[in-house]
Amino acid sequence: MNYRFLGRTGFRVSEISFGTVELGLDYGVPVAGEHLRPPTEEASRLLNRALDLGVNFIDTARVYGASEEIIGQALRTRRDEYVLCTKVAAPPAGKSVAEHVRSSIAESLCLLQTDHVDVLKIHSASVEDIRRGEMIAAMLKAQQAGHVRFVGASTYGEEAPILALEDGRYDCLQIAYSAIDRRPEQRILPLAQQRGVGIIVRSVLLRGVLTHRHTLLPPQLAELKAAIVGLNGLVGGETESLPELAYRYVLAHPAVSTALVGTARSGELDAAVDFGSRLPLSAELISHIRRIVVRDEDQLHPGKWPSDIEDWRPADRKAGDAGAC
Repeated sequence: MNYRFLGRTGFRVSEISFGTVELGLDYGVPVAGEHLRPPTEEASRLLNRALDLGVNFIDTARVYGASEEIIGQALRTRRDEYVLCTKVAAPPAGKSVAEHVRSSIAESLCLLQTDHVDVLKIHSASVEDIRRGEMIAAMLKAQQAGHVRFVGASTYGEEAPILALEDGRYDCLQIAYSAIDRRPEQRILPLAQQRGVGIIVRSVLLRGVLTHRHTLLPPQLAELKAAIVGLNGLVGGETESLPELAYRYVLAHPAVSTALVGTARSGELDAAVDFGSRLPLSAELISHIRRIVVRDEDQLHPGKWPSDIEDWRPADRKAGDAGAC
């Protein structure tokens, strides 16, 4: 496994990190049960296997169902072996931001069976969240109290991450970035590199369609499907699969600290770890990838996909069972 610095935090993190939403919730393309979360024992084995393979950045969130509790149980004796990142969502209307952040952190620490998290991020930070600054202010108080070491935000689009980078208080950002959605290369990644802000990449496989599952895309996403077919045509020689091409492409950018693999299957974890140990893609292949463009940007946004393939959010997705905490 190769390692990089998470921006100015000083943490050396594995190029491949483990996103745990699929351990706590049914998630992903609903095909033949592939989206169903695994039994707790299997999830525990997978977490420990990730650490054994050299993965040392674990990402979770309060709203990832039972994920935090599973991590706390599975890795309670290995806390010093990994960088732990969780998230706090914006409070419901009318609730004190400071109290919401405080209680969310307390519950996360209880479920995770730890006295601190290494990175705390605002979950799905909106432009308004960044501008108002109440969430980050409350998180910095938790940092002063020793419950949080570094702070960041998980963002969408371009405006929110740019505002966070210009704010100066965010140590890292989580963004969507892939071989097919390269928009962050224009402004976000260069500015993050300039400011020393760590970049955690999610959606490397664009909700799973940068795999064999791209064949499931409906006619409404014909341009996206054609572009992915084009990327698949570049597989061979330097890469052996579309997921490998996808991971190695995002890791080729020097601003990227780590790329999340979100999976509940050991084979996919093993493959991603293998991708993170290979040499960078050639400039020639990167150039070929960048010639493939999706002009309809809505097709790059899973939230705007037709409901018959994007029904990935269970009606009961909430904060999850808080267990004894």
